Amino acid sequence: MNLFADIHARIARILAGIAADGRLPDSLDLSRFTVEPPRDPSHGDFASNAAMVFAKEAKAHFSNPRQLATEISVSLANEPDIDRAEVAGPGFINIVMQPHAFHRVLRASLADERYGAGEQAASARKVNVEYVSANPTGPMHVGHGRGAVFGDALANLLAFAGHTVAREYYINDAGAQVDVLARSAFLRYREALGESVGDIPEGLYPGDYLKPVGRALAEKYGAALKGKPEAEWLPDVRAFAIEAMMDMIRADLAAMNIRHEVFFSERSLIHNPENRDAVKAAIDDLRAKGLIYEGRLPPPKGQLPEDWEDREQTLFRSTQFGDDVDRPLMKSDGSYTYFASDIAYHKSKFDRGFDTMIDVWGADHGGYVKRMAAAVKALSGGKAELDVKLCQLVKLVREGVEVKMSKRSGEFITLRDVVDEVGVDAVRFMMLFRKNDATLEFDMARVLEQSKDNPVFYVQYAHARGCSIMRQAKTTFPGESFDAPSLEKAQLELLTDSGEADLVKLIAQYPRQVEAAAAAHEPHRIAFYVHELASALHSHWNRGKDQPQLRFVNEEKRDLTRARVAMVTSLTRVLASGLAILGVSAPEEMR
Repeated sequence: MNLFADIHARIARILAGIAADGRLPDSLDLSRFTVEPPRDPSHGDFASNAAMVFAKEAKAHFSNPRQLATEISVSLANEPDIDRAEVAGPGFINIVMQPHAFHRVLRASLADERYGAGEQAASARKVNVEYVSANPTGPMHVGHGRGAVFGDALANLLAFAGHTVAREYYINDAGAQVDVLARSAFLRYREALGESVGDIPEGLYPGDYLKPVGRALAEKYGAALKGKPEAEWLPDVRAFAIEAMMDMIRADLAAMNIRHEVFFSERSLIHNPENRDAVKAAIDDLRAKGLIYEGRLPPPKGQLPEDWEDREQTLFRSTQFGDDVDRPLMKSDGSYTYFASDIAYHKSKFDRGFDTMIDVWGADHGGYVKRMAAAVKALSGGKAELDVKLCQLVKLVREGVEVKMSKRSGEFITLRDVVDEVGVDAVRFMMLFRKNDATLEFDMARVLEQSKDNPVFYVQYAHARGCSIMRQAKTTFPGESFDAPSLEKAQLELLTDSGEADLVKLIAQYPRQVEAAAAAHEPHRIAFYVHELASALHSHWNRGKDQPQLRFVNEEKRDLTRARVAMVTSLTRVLASGLAILGVSAPEEMR
């Protein structure tokens, strides 16, 4: 049950009635206004900007937004579960509910194990979330980890909100970097056969992680590759090394409880059993729409790069779709640009039925966003939406000192290093406890502290504390049923303390939090919400230290205990649900 959506629907019905009277246009988009908690809780339980939003349409019959707001408020005040509705400022509507309205939500949350989830409606979108997509040239570092956690949590959130979601990894296996990988692996292959390779030449990958690949190549081919020219061994070694790197990456992701449903190969756009050039097909599609032409681009502003060529090129009219300049699709040697391949890849997504595409990229790809958004608009005729989420850098810190080297690889701190040291829950929660486009400082000592200063411990401890309260109630009242169906019948009107009311109101916010976070593609909102809910529980529990009458379990008041345990049961369910979206466990005990 979403009480915010319920209030929104009531205001929409009132506005529709006014429109039926001819005092508002009958074509109003009644989804435009909002219902949300007021910034100042003393103003009420809900606030709506409906009268402000429709001020322009209402001016023929209402002298100002306050007049429209007053009419809406009078109608709302007649609702049996609304205590009062008041107009504030230039036309905001503040609403105070009767306590039994929130008790109804509490009972609904006990009755529905998926409380807060969106319904799988016909209007739900088919969403493709592409994340990680690290080059298959080495182990994943913590920067990749942030994008991996963000994308996975976002996919969880969208699925919980009622959308059909596909989790996809784009394997960049067609560029020059995989040829460098193959040459690096071949060097380790020669080393595995007993040859001294000395220092790794400049331009090759020096990491020890390629030594097992070299040994595996030696086991498979023996010395058969050594005497062959590069053109002969490169394709086989490249394919072997890419698969080995992808096995490593999949294992790193699995350690984070991340599993993709689709691994899409960039090479497959051209090299496939059907011998179909998907890049050419995408360019032809744009050409048929009049969006491809042969022309020259102006030189880039500032100092010219050394490889700048003033030549006629095959260009995409991306400026028609919001980009800064038109973009080339062919290189001077006749091969495709990276952008051309990315266009074909996103066309594949659209052809597979995805009308919403979410790409999770590193912050260094920010300059690429406009052109890709332009391409998706052009390819889909505006029917598909692309949202690119940029994940900023992660700065690893241990006791105030930045961690720059990995004791394992000697080159960079790997994702597996961090997971092994602090655990998957700490990594996932802290990666999400800051907005994705803000730089993250990850303190590897702090996330192991058992204190309120460690957000993941603080939230998990709240869930464990709720479970402890439920166990205590069962011990205090042996034979009494405290399962959810039984607690639905608890006398919730006994929850009269202001702290209890605040907890119930926070529980009532959960469906709205899910809906808003999913609409904005921002899973960090769920991390913030569960932290706020945990803080409220801890604060109320601490009040019970000094005021015994507020303690959750009172051996002399069975009915009051049942009402409080009903509230705690609902709260722990919401905490577990929110943590599940984030991919974090909800322990019943903390040791």
